[in-house]
Amino acid sequence: MIDNPRSPRVRAVAKLAKRAAREETGLFLVEGPQALREALSFHPELLVEVFAVRGVFERHPELGRGLAAAGIEPEQVTDAVLEAMADTVTPQGVVAVARQFPVTIKDLLARGSKLVAILEEVRDPGNAGTIIRAADAAGADGVILTGKSVDAYNPKVVRSTTGSIFHLPIAQGGTLEHALQAVRKAGMQVLAADISGDELPTLRERLAEPTAWLFGNEAHGLTDENLSWADQAVRVPIYGHAESMNLATAASVCLYQSAFAQRS
Repeated sequence: MIDNPRSPRVRAVAKLAKRAAREETGLFLVEGPQALREALSFHPELLVEVFAVRGVFERHPELGRGLAAAGIEPEQVTDAVLEAMADTVTPQGVVAVARQFPVTIKDLLARGSKLVAILEEVRDPGNAGTIIRAADAAGADGVILTGKSVDAYNPKVVRSTTGSIFHLPIAQGGTLEHALQAVRKAGMQVLAADISGDELPTLRERLAEPTAWLFGNEAHGLTDENLSWADQAVRVPIYGHAESMNLATAASVCLYQSAFAQRS
């Protein structure tokens, strides 16, 4: 039983909420039963340590079975220790430490990608995580984060993906220009989500082609230079009275429209 919230081991886990510690160690936090369940199902080899409070495996017996199958012995901790480790205000009983598993853009595109999301300067962790989750749900082949976008292994991003971070390849770092060159070389068109573009419903035939969707910063969107690199700018029409759409919501619509067209 680990019962000292100030012990060096507990502090080392808690530091993973900071990007500097994640970059130094190559590790990240996995919080809650759902995220751990997906890690065990898709990438159990990435798990380094698992910490849980008393009773969590009685409530989630499949986690105990998964850890046993992976040869991982979870450590029991007090509620105070788990709270010190976790990034959330109200932890869900279990926290794990896992190794990061980024891929290169070249590897992401190597198997003939048909649908990819590119996030340029997307800073909000909730938006980034939700777009990763939507890309996973739409059957996309991967997500690329460019420029000063939020770190894919930020705890809030990981939580927002609800486990999807373990389902599809994610590349990060590098410039948008490099990413666009790579997707074009892979035979994909680039559609930029922007309010200046053509309405999404008018592109039904074009959406069936292999597509890299480009999404910009929440506050100022894509620059004129960014837009000039795209094959076409596209906007999601608003039929009601809403002033605008949340970035993650608009991205979900765009990705699913492509998924519908590619599967029709």
